[in-house]
Amino acid sequence: MNELTRSRVQQRTLWVLAISQIFGTIGVGVAPSIGILLAEEVTSSEAWAGLARTASTLGAALLGLPLGNLAARFGRRFALSGGWWLAALGALLLVPAAQFQMVILLFAGLLLIGSGSAISLQSRFAATDLAADDHKGRSLALIVWVGTIGTVLGPNLGVPGQAIGNATGLHVYAGAFLIAGIAMLLAGLLVFLLMRPDPLLLIRENDRLAGAALPVRQRGSLKRFASELRNNLRARYAVVAILSAQVVMVAIMTMTPIHVTHHGGSVSLVGITISLHILGMYALAPVVGYVADRWGYRFSIGTGLAIFAASLLAGGLHPESMGWIMASLILLGVGWSFINVSGSALFATVISKQERASVQGGVDALSNFCGATAAFAAGPLMAVSSFSALTVVAAIVLLPLAAMTILVPARAGSEN
Repeated sequence: MNELTRSRVQQRTLWVLAISQIFGTIGVGVAPSIGILLAEEVTSSEAWAGLARTASTLGAALLGLPLGNLAARFGRRFALSGGWWLAALGALLLVPAAQFQMVILLFAGLLLIGSGSAISLQSRFAATDLAADDHKGRSLALIVWVGTIGTVLGPNLGVPGQAIGNATGLHVYAGAFLIAGIAMLLAGLLVFLLMRPDPLLLIRENDRLAGAALPVRQRGSLKRFASELRNNLRARYAVVAILSAQVVMVAIMTMTPIHVTHHGGSVSLVGITISLHILGMYALAPVVGYVADRWGYRFSIGTGLAIFAASLLAGGLHPESMGWIMASLILLGVGWSFINVSGSALFATVISKQERASVQGGVDALSNFCGATAAFAAGPLMAVSSFSALTVVAAIVLLPLAAMTILVPARAGSEN
């Protein structure tokens, strides 16, 4: 495969990923706002609502590794399309869950819709399969960035959901999840029809023809993931960055809708707040990718840590002010973007070729599992303390990453 062919296929792959990401993330974006409010309404119990709030993140954690293995075996096309369709099924199950207040369907639907989060994450890695090492950050960031459209619209699906409800009699949340399901069905269809050739299979075939192919092992994914981290300092640093950012972001974001409504905020205010947060997560991703490629991953991760600190100070010192809470959530999203994009691009650069898809699925699964744990723990913590206390705990979580950013050898954080 010559450079011209590689470049053309990479451009086609980026287009397919970008368009499908827009549709798919519309569905994914509904879970952090309407999904949380639906959990509160259906369960009528803080304990059960806490479990329901974590269900979509837990679903992403449980499905991340199998979807990564599916990509390793059959290519990105089958893994991405299948994941979007599974998430669509989850969204459609939430239609009767909302309409008839069905707890079992609520949990099943939220678990399955988590597949969309896993696939959205895998899509960013798919963008790096054919990218040159000095452009991996920008390629990955592009797919993160285009998701802005969908993930900002998703939390506000209550508005068209209400319009559907007025016309059909559906509950407002049921209408919102119906739109989400259709959007994710379309995302899967786009990938299945248009991602040809498959970038992961193409580069694997190219390595085989060049005599540089390494065997792709299909079993023992967790052991391979652990081995990769044990033997690769740069990969460990990247994973600590990804996990730390995810835990802090999910813990604060999950409890913000509850905090806002407990202080008299409306559903619309919740939607706007989460949308601004998500805008912060994705809108600057191309800038983050350029910074990571130009000045190194450790510099961009350090920038993210500084922004996280500003976010936690704003929310922790002014928890009663909705203006400060909005500012805190925007900064939280920007800080997450710097750390997650940089950590993910570093990880894609340094992992072994033969482990690429399955190990990437492993880090996404671990990230979502940590996020689910954070979401579950955040509810009881805030119930017995306060939103400000939650920001203090979040700051403590960031200390190991801050220490690594300062202390690890420059090669581990700054070279591509």
